Amino acid sequence: MLPAKRRRMGRKVTLAVATLNQWALDFEGNMSRIMESILEAREMGATYRTGPELEVTGYSCEDHFHESDTYLHAWEILLEIMMSPHCQNMLIDVGMPVQHRNVAYNCRVVFHNKRILLIRPKLVMCDDGNYRETRWFSSWTKERQTEEYYLPRMISAATGQHTVPIGDAVIATRDTCLGYEICEELWNPRSTHIDMSLSGVEIMVNSSGSYMQLRKAYITTDLIRNASYKAGGAYLFSNLRGCDGQRVYFNGCSAIALNGHVVARGKQFALEDVEVTTATVDLEDIRSYRVAMRSRCTVAASTPTYPRVNVDFALSHALDLNIPPSAPLEWVYHSAEEEIALGPACWLWDYLRRSGQGGFFLPLSGGVDSSSTAIIVHSMCRLVVKSVMLGDIQVLHDIRKILADPDFTPDNPAALCNRLLVTCYMGSENSSKETRQRATSLANQIGSYHLEINIDGAVSALLAIFNTVTGMKPLFKTQGGCPRQNLALQNIQARTRMVLSYLFAQLMLWVRNRPGGLLVLGSANVDEALRGYMTKYDCSSADINPIGGISKTDLKRFLLYAKDKFNLPIISDIVTAPPTAELEPLQNGALAQTDEEDMGMTYNELSEFGRLRKQNYCGPYSMFCKLVSMWKDSCTPREISDKVKHFFRCYAINRHKMTVLTPSYHAESYSPDDNRFDHRPFLYRANWSWQFKCIDEELERITCPITAPPSSGDDYGSAKSGHSPSSGRRATSGADKCSSPLFFSETTAGTTAGMSSGGSAHQLNNHVNHHGHESLKLTKSHSSGGYSKMHSSVMGKIKDRTGVPV
Repeated sequence: MLPAKRRRMGRKVTLAVATLNQWALDFEGNMSRIMESILEAREMGATYRTGPELEVTGYSCEDHFHESDTYLHAWEILLEIMMSPHCQNMLIDVGMPVQHRNVAYNCRVVFHNKRILLIRPKLVMCDDGNYRETRWFSSWTKERQTEEYYLPRMISAATGQHTVPIGDAVIATRDTCLGYEICEELWNPRSTHIDMSLSGVEIMVNSSGSYMQLRKAYITTDLIRNASYKAGGAYLFSNLRGCDGQRVYFNGCSAIALNGHVVARGKQFALEDVEVTTATVDLEDIRSYRVAMRSRCTVAASTPTYPRVNVDFALSHALDLNIPPSAPLEWVYHSAEEEIALGPACWLWDYLRRSGQGGFFLPLSGGVDSSSTAIIVHSMCRLVVKSVMLGDIQVLHDIRKILADPDFTPDNPAALCNRLLVTCYMGSENSSKETRQRATSLANQIGSYHLEINIDGAVSALLAIFNTVTGMKPLFKTQGGCPRQNLALQNIQARTRMVLSYLFAQLMLWVRNRPGGLLVLGSANVDEALRGYMTKYDCSSADINPIGGISKTDLKRFLLYAKDKFNLPIISDIVTAPPTAELEPLQNGALAQTDEEDMGMTYNELSEFGRLRKQNYCGPYSMFCKLVSMWKDSCTPREISDKVKHFFRCYAINRHKMTVLTPSYHAESYSPDDNRFDHRPFLYRANWSWQFKCIDEELERITCPITAPPSSGDDYGSAKSGHSPSSGRRATSGADKCSSPLFFSETTAGTTAGMSSGGSAHQLNNHVNHHGHESLKLTKSHSSGGYSKMHSSVMGKIKDRTGVPV
């Protein structure tokens, strides 16, 4: 019988993933949060700790990654962490940028007992959505290769170490092997965790900077679960959480999976700066799982190996028999309504406490959008109170600093909301008593400090200046004015509200005997931004907008959720009221203007247009073709054609507004945000002449009778003889007129997209050769070039709230 000492086999390892709320370039704060996570991981029994992507500098440094200071300070912070006595006898890696041979890399730096073991650069950059990583970093392209990295002198002086391997390698401890992926490498079709697992890596680690989008939390979870299921092994996912200085909210959800099951997970939304999630994994479970997969073993036997960096350290303990491994758990996802209630609220909290301001100012109209913004602030107050009651010292410190009250302890969300949020109903002679009552009732129910003002005096003063200079007085259309006058009178009301908002935001804390100012909140939703249904520099122009990435449809669902969740009965009236800007005169005290009538489309239609434009990458023609089948039960092809054309006209003439769009919480994958997410021109040819002609030709093909094509014996020559070089026409059959939209007939009856007989350089003809095959052939008239007057007829006359008829 073997001695007891030899029978003991350490095989259970406790692993920790950290979720951190970092801030770009806040080196001291970032270091403090990293150290706190290491301390928590140690206290929870972990022998290995990993953290999020670029946690030392913060992810959203952007062009600061071109500055040498950023790299210098990153090394300084790493040295401080490495030298800490709290980091001894523990395997740790942190994320930071590293320059090697004049190339910048996004890296994980692995160290143990004051010695750097490996610098592992990111292999695959992310450039979609809000990501632009190749602007700052390069991919490490040398697979399974390392080079010598010469450490900065400050590191060498402190550690006596001069070089370290940099490249695509793994870490081998005495009892297991760890390999690394960084964020996008998990999403990539050629994820390296497969090759690493085949090469014997048992613990795969992913540090990420993944941001939130509505209804998308399951994607990351599925990727983590599937990675460990297919390859076998433990998969560690560590993500950022919060607003680190940009429009996105990193959504946490750090997790540990084992052999296809999630065994530990962190929260998606929370105010706490540091959350450490641990799991205890039995390494023998990994080995048994893999050995039983015979096809995997066959492939693994011939798989090239990775360079291994050996460290004389074991993650497991000899006396681990009584330590239970972590059991699988069920991942419960938030509903979209919960994501709206929590995500923007956490984003607002981060922005508020890091901006140095004393609260928020919100123009509250009593409609769906501004009410949603107000309730999100109320939700934030609830989260603050809850965190303080749970003992979060950092949240308590932050709220006292914001309110400039060192003795304040929040215990009631409504009372806190009264100190943080000033709402203001900015009425005019065009406002209805119903909206005023809804705004007042909501303010009372959430607890905001509420004001009511009338803007008629300010509007009249501005119009008096115009009248004095020009001698003319603009009128609403109901008073006999033209569309330009009508829109100008609406816009001056909206812009007056914006000016007054900033005035009150700067001075209301002075009125309330508190230092500082207020952040102005916007409340334009993603659909209105896409359509351009807003006045440039009106109340949509603010400091930040928590609902700018959320659709009207989702906001209504959120309000109904909040009605019951937060006990706000007035929401029933807000949701059922027709959306209106209330910028035109009332008729007998009743509304004469609604948003959907003004826009010429419903919000549901607008959401569908947005998804097809951005998510499905549809231009006008592709969108029309998709909607013909999608809306076949509710609209005719001609109605769909009109709707698509109207949307793209409005989109084109209003795209310029996106260049000044208020920074908004990113939540929707069809957001038109011009800053980062949706890169498009802001000056378009608004009549989309070629695209709309394609739609008209397709519409004609759909609606006209289909006739059989002529046989090879038909007198094609006689038709060809009718072709006039001077006019560029040829005789066409019904089949020709209904052919591909690339081929245009001489007229397009019943539409506004007809083509001139001889003026277009883009007119193409069907040419059938002697073998009956179609080919493209330009007529002589194409040498004339340009568009004829007929092309402008595809546009029609439409108006927009900018006052520009097109």
